[in-house]
Amino acid sequence: MDQILKDFYFFSDFVNRPVFGPSGRRIARLFDLVAERAEPYPMIIGLVVRTQGGNRHFVSWDRISRMEPQITVSEEDLSAGLAPLSSKDIVLLKEAVMDKQIVDTFGAKVVRVNDLHFLRMNDHLRLVHVDVGFRGLMRRVGGERIMDRVLQWLFSYTLPNQFISWKYVQLLSGSDLLQLSVSQKKLSHLHPADLADIMEDLSARERSAVFHALDPETAADTLEEIDPKIQKSLIEEISVEKASDIMEEMSQDDAADLLGDLPEGKAEEILEGMEKEKAEDLRELLEHPDETAGGLMTTEFLSLNPEVTVEAALARLKAEASDLDILDYIYVVDPEGVLLGVVSIRDLLTSQAQRRLSEIQSQRLVTVKPEDDQKEVVDIFAKYGFRALPVVDEENHLKGVIGFQSVLEVVAPEAG
Repeated sequence: MDQILKDFYFFSDFVNRPVFGPSGRRIARLFDLVAERAEPYPMIIGLVVRTQGGNRHFVSWDRISRMEPQITVSEEDLSAGLAPLSSKDIVLLKEAVMDKQIVDTFGAKVVRVNDLHFLRMNDHLRLVHVDVGFRGLMRRVGGERIMDRVLQWLFSYTLPNQFISWKYVQLLSGSDLLQLSVSQKKLSHLHPADLADIMEDLSARERSAVFHALDPETAADTLEEIDPKIQKSLIEEISVEKASDIMEEMSQDDAADLLGDLPEGKAEEILEGMEKEKAEDLRELLEHPDETAGGLMTTEFLSLNPEVTVEAALARLKAEASDLDILDYIYVVDPEGVLLGVVSIRDLLTSQAQRRLSEIQSQRLVTVKPEDDQKEVVDIFAKYGFRALPVVDEENHLKGVIGFQSVLEVVAPEAG
């Protein structure tokens, strides 16, 4: 290549651009750009051109005679046809990147790649940005200059570029899918509810690709926020081992609901791959119908004996908080697990450190039975304004606790 490249290009600068032979005769049109799979900024290593007969040919970057003012290649380089290209090493940008959806971490929403931005580095071009803005779309359809004139004339305004650096983007592959998403690290920074909204907007195959990129903790948080039908399809597509890891990170009531929707054999395989104690707790929850208090409850709460001091209770709460679904109350039980009282976090924080839980517990208990209908549970929450409600058996043994979030999902599933 014997000419100096311009400082920057857009992919739209190349699409359908004519390709000439050394004699000046037009011999093809540029169809795609080929980039290496490398970080942080992939280098363009060649072109895919299409001749008038419709055949496609790969031209290596070092076989291009000129790029400016016109693309010139040797006709000999087109004689062999399109050589096999390993998808492990290269990316066809038009096919794999343009018009794909990308999770924009700045706005926590799904946007489309409208153009690509390249910078000259030495004698090569490197992909440095994806353009997700309206300017990129207008540039691509040839309306950028007209748009600028109209905006300047009417409003004295210049529409800015909306670039996302390529270093924040990764290609995800799932079967024959190549889909753009922010990197796993970036995905984990989104609120699970935002990420769930994003995934619900994607197609099934795109959603699967993003889900496969999540670590178990982020996947668990996201599943808790997502539509139950989508939950089921996502968990059925992954390995049993990964599904078990994700289930261990989910809250028990959500995990039990999801397992209850799965085929019995699949659910049992997942349970067998989990830690024994967590699996046993889930099996107990699965015994209760969804429409009952037992189907709403979780077993991940803190229960302590009445002789524990406030100071020790706070230390236990702090140590176990990450594994608990219920943080608003500590439940006081005897050695047989009979519920004696309940201590709110407010009372715990405002009491002297050496006082025992038996001294500050509330003994005016409102409870439900595992078989009670969920409508009765909702009515009790509405009447008393509780943030959690204990579930006990006929002998008053504490079997679980229902959190307010579970009730909210019954009253208004779209809000929950």
